[in-house]
Amino acid sequence: MQAQKTKEWKNHPSSIPDEWFQRKEKNPNDAETVVRPSLSYWQDAWQRLRQNKLAMGGLLFLLALGFMAIFGPIISPHSVSDQALANQNQPPSAEHWFGTDKLGRDVFTRTWYGARISLFVGLMAALIDFFIGVVYGGIAGYKGGRTDNIMMRIIEILYGLPYLLVVILLLVVMGPSLLTIIVALTVTGWVGMARIVRGQVLQLKNYEFVLASQSFGAKTMRIIKKNLLPNTMGPIIVQMTLTVPTAIFAEAFLSFLGLGIQSPYSSWGMMANEALGVILSGHWWRLFFPAFFISATMFAFNVLGDGLQDALDPKLRR
Repeated sequence: MQAQKTKEWKNHPSSIPDEWFQRKEKNPNDAETVVRPSLSYWQDAWQRLRQNKLAMGGLLFLLALGFMAIFGPIISPHSVSDQALANQNQPPSAEHWFGTDKLGRDVFTRTWYGARISLFVGLMAALIDFFIGVVYGGIAGYKGGRTDNIMMRIIEILYGLPYLLVVILLLVVMGPSLLTIIVALTVTGWVGMARIVRGQVLQLKNYEFVLASQSFGAKTMRIIKKNLLPNTMGPIIVQMTLTVPTAIFAEAFLSFLGLGIQSPYSSWGMMANEALGVILSGHWWRLFFPAFFISATMFAFNVLGDGLQDALDPKLRR
């Protein structure tokens, strides 16, 4: 009887009962109900990053900070360098949202202009460290042997130099400027990136896809660019997110010492240096806003770096 109904349904598909389709759709053992589209490595990493609320909060804060760094001085009706001694040391108000400093300059405008300087220094330092560290560490790890030993001894010499002393000497010789700060921060800043890339390349260079490229006669730089570098981007991105806040803090520290950006331009470190002597007089806003944004920016980059480290870890991929 069942065979007869099956034959009839094959000959006349329109006669198949609707209940049969409903049971088929609800059957959990059906292959169609369990097949899901596969995610790429980056799609899976983005999904895991979105589940990290703290890292996403840091990312949103950095996006908002970048937006205000670009448009904040434009939105403000006050200039970054205009002085009005009649309005000096005014507390936050409707006219001056973050108050004014001892020369009557608007702290709101100077804070966002300082954000431009700090973010630019941090991003440039991270990019320079990326290019130098990836090339240097990639060649050292891929070549190995004597080449690796010589290149790593050079890194150890640079790593042993007093970082702060080198930076201060360069600033004294070249003179305080934005270019000098970037050069000083990247003289030895790329060493950490080179070590990370070298370690990753040492693990990957004996994999089958690298050996296959070697057997086809691919050159060293092509193998590093096409085979090794894409598979080390996870640790590289994490290291870059940790390099940016380090450079921002270093720039703020140097500006605090008077070796960074000079007036009439502004940076968070210079604003903190100018406000340090008047904090006891009750002008708290002059130190609060630059110190707050330095701390919040470093915290945001660090939590984002931790989130990216978990999201880009292939061992945690679903």
